[in-house]
Amino acid sequence: MAWMVTAVATFTMTVSFVDRASLSVLAVEVTKDLGMSKQQYGWVVAAFSIAYLFGTPLAGWWIDFAGARRGLLISVLGWSVVAALHALVPGFLVLLALRIALGLAEGPGFPGAAKTVQQVLPPSDRERGFGLLFTGSAVGTMIVPPFATWMFRLAGWRVALLVTSVAGLIWLPLWFAVTRPAAVRARLDPDTAAANPDSVEPRPRFFELVLDPLLLRALAVIFTVGPIFNFPLSWGSIYLNATFHTAQADVGGYLWLPPLAFDSAALLFGHLAARQRRADGVPARGLVAIGLALCAALAVLPLTTTPWQATFDMALGMAGSAAVYTLVTADLLARMPSGSTSFAAGILAGGQAVALFLINPAIGFVADHVGGYSAQATFCGLWSIPGGLVWLAMRPATRFVPRARVPSAA
Repeated sequence: MAWMVTAVATFTMTVSFVDRASLSVLAVEVTKDLGMSKQQYGWVVAAFSIAYLFGTPLAGWWIDFAGARRGLLISVLGWSVVAALHALVPGFLVLLALRIALGLAEGPGFPGAAKTVQQVLPPSDRERGFGLLFTGSAVGTMIVPPFATWMFRLAGWRVALLVTSVAGLIWLPLWFAVTRPAAVRARLDPDTAAANPDSVEPRPRFFELVLDPLLLRALAVIFTVGPIFNFPLSWGSIYLNATFHTAQADVGGYLWLPPLAFDSAALLFGHLAARQRRADGVPARGLVAIGLALCAALAVLPLTTTPWQATFDMALGMAGSAAVYTLVTADLLARMPSGSTSFAAGILAGGQAVALFLINPAIGFVADHVGGYSAQATFCGLWSIPGGLVWLAMRPATRFVPRARVPSAA
């Protein structure tokens, strides 16, 4: 049952990325029909990121109070409605507003799914669980390119955006089914959490957790690796079109590969981390170093000469980001108090959102004023290195240690 719940939590991430990635797959036609520049498209991508930045940590804090079962249900219903409204967008400003709304609505998705994995699986299986969880996002980005381009051929980009938004309706009955047993509710609902022996840890203060070296260390690497995952997802179709003149209707034939590489790496590195797990729960640092080396492969994207070579290079980068995401997330949440796992996961997602908010308008600005995407890809690949070195060099406490609280005077 624990693995069934984990699988449906993983599907939550699939639904999330189907709804957020459909626009990027169709970006060539959407920007042309709406008369948008590359920089405006960069701001549209960044709008989602900035909303996600503010929404996700707060959503994680809320999930820790409301519980993952109810929180995910409310979130998926809300963002599915917002995603459907994208089909009616008349221009740039409305699209910008809808991306902000989608970023806020999807805020509880990753924190709630991460808390679910942390709560239902035993410690010996959590690295594998997080490896599976991260495949959900890549499955979504792998499904969307061929499906959205097929719908585009049949009925245009508006219908394609509308149809992809119904993924949440498939998720709902599955979530009801796997979270109905009393044992599952005891793990996921805060009002029955007394049945969970891990729930006795005190809940730390907000800023005490945010400023802890454990969280800052994880944020450093997520901030620098985020653009690696973002480039194929947000700019892949535009890059192939601009560099190799790949038609909008054909990009789906290439862009399924990077998400598949992400899935495979997430499962592989999660499994390897579980096998090499030390007594203190710290993953093997060599695995993180391998993931960072794969991330840096994106820096050689300008040297590719065919669409398939470029796609394979982006796939290597996404495989590296999957390894880093899986290992760093499992490492951090294993060290956090059980009552703060959603908040910690939300902070990680917020750190990624900061990186994407900064990088996407910059990518569009350079493309509009200089032309091409070579410099941007090289920068993203090399940018992953400093944060990774920070993570490897820092050796914080094995567990989060709350500061002693002085009792108030009577």
